[in-house]
Amino acid sequence: MQKIIEIKDGVARHPLYRMKTPVNLEILAGEQIAIVGNNGSGKSMLVDMITEKHPLLITHVNYDFSPRRSRMVSDNIKYITFRDSYGTNDGQYYYQQRWNQHDMEGIPLAGELLDESFRIAEHSVATDVGLDDSERKALLDERRALRKRLYDMFSLDRLVDKHIVMLSSGELRKFQITKTLLSNPRVLIMDNPFIGLDVQARQQLHELLAMLSEETEMTLILVLSKTDDIPSFVTHVIPVSDMDMLPKVTLEEYKKQADELPVRVLDVAKEDAILDLPYAEGEDCEAEKGTEHVIDFKDVCIKYGSHVILDKLNFTVMNGERWALSGENGAGKSTLLSLVCADNLQAYANHIVLFGQRRGSGETIWDIKKHIGYISPEMHRAYLKDLPAVEIVASGLSDSVGLYKRPKPEQMGVCEFWMDIFGIKKYRDTTFLKLSSGEQRLVLLARAFVKDPSLLILDEPLHGLDMYNRRMVKDVIETFCRRKNKTLIMVTHYAEELPACIDHSIFLKRAVL
Repeated sequence: MQKIIEIKDGVARHPLYRMKTPVNLEILAGEQIAIVGNNGSGKSMLVDMITEKHPLLITHVNYDFSPRRSRMVSDNIKYITFRDSYGTNDGQYYYQQRWNQHDMEGIPLAGELLDESFRIAEHSVATDVGLDDSERKALLDERRALRKRLYDMFSLDRLVDKHIVMLSSGELRKFQITKTLLSNPRVLIMDNPFIGLDVQARQQLHELLAMLSEETEMTLILVLSKTDDIPSFVTHVIPVSDMDMLPKVTLEEYKKQADELPVRVLDVAKEDAILDLPYAEGEDCEAEKGTEHVIDFKDVCIKYGSHVILDKLNFTVMNGERWALSGENGAGKSTLLSLVCADNLQAYANHIVLFGQRRGSGETIWDIKKHIGYISPEMHRAYLKDLPAVEIVASGLSDSVGLYKRPKPEQMGVCEFWMDIFGIKKYRDTTFLKLSSGEQRLVLLARAFVKDPSLLILDEPLHGLDMYNRRMVKDVIETFCRRKNKTLIMVTHYAEELPACIDHSIFLKRAVL
């Protein structure tokens, strides 16, 4: 049987970038692969070996992309990574840029980038000398049919005239998948492809990938941290554990040997330590739940050009309430949160009261942020500071990106406390960009909790976390919310991720005018 990819004795020069044992791997035509493992287990390293990405890797990799004519690895293997990318302008992107419509100079439209990808795909077919006219026409028709299906499936007509940095996390994921599939790769590697997508989009993508696996020559390699819903079209699983690739097994074999996760995993001592945390001096811990307004929106409207994001939204959150915020991709969930977190200038043109004070009445953004602990996919995407992990956590004390004020010794102790709670204290001095995406997410979660906020805003907090860490973080959230006067807003597209303490919910629909 044809070997699409073969790695023999794959190793690396660098002692910090190597598997424990040499990698030997065969991926055969017709196999659809899931690479699974805990955060930091080496999944991304294995993908780097498959794609020959890392310059320090010494591998013997053989590819057979036939019946394709091109032998270029970059033409045949495409990789959609966990850290969502906005494309050509990533180097200049900053977190608040998405909310600042006046800072879009040089930022392309999503439609322009999709059109460019499709032109490149058509050109590669039109100039392939190995095709006769009938084959060329059939391939072009196939590409155009796929393009239409993708546009219809993901409702991309709504995105094409948006600047690329204006896309929500879910919209960006749809954009990336479409842009990559238009290039018609021989091997498509997708890092956690379903995260960030709403329920309908996840189902549609599952059906599309199943179709591609059955009806085309494409080999799919899914890199998964959330392993409880491995797609049924996957034929084989490659487990990775503690920097070691385990033998490839069938999906059925993997399911039989998979361990069942306990209902609760947070250590009792850590739970007690969270509950015993002292309250800030002057904090009214005896206030009755629900007696004070934390958030009050009245007829809030947010619009960018012709795009209406929020239309006459009324939303009130009282002290001690725990809210689930849900909705379709692009419905305005992150926009709503940007107003609460004082990142969106359109707050001043609306009736918004936060912590009892009307926006625009003389308060500073720091007066608002001091109450809030926050994490989101957008923050993770924009956080490119390669500082020691403990300093990333410490930056949450001053709501900065990067550490510009040296914390006091007792504050560093608080940072280490939360790193220990989230199981990442061992990475205290490891710089942020050297951690895996899941480990980075745990660092940013510790950053959100470090100042013991009265309002905790968690936008897709479990993105990229393995099954154990997902359960552990959920336990931490539930424990934290048992403390007095702690208010929670959590966004997720997976109902099972919501903690048991949730007592209110709001579902946003796309504005239709």
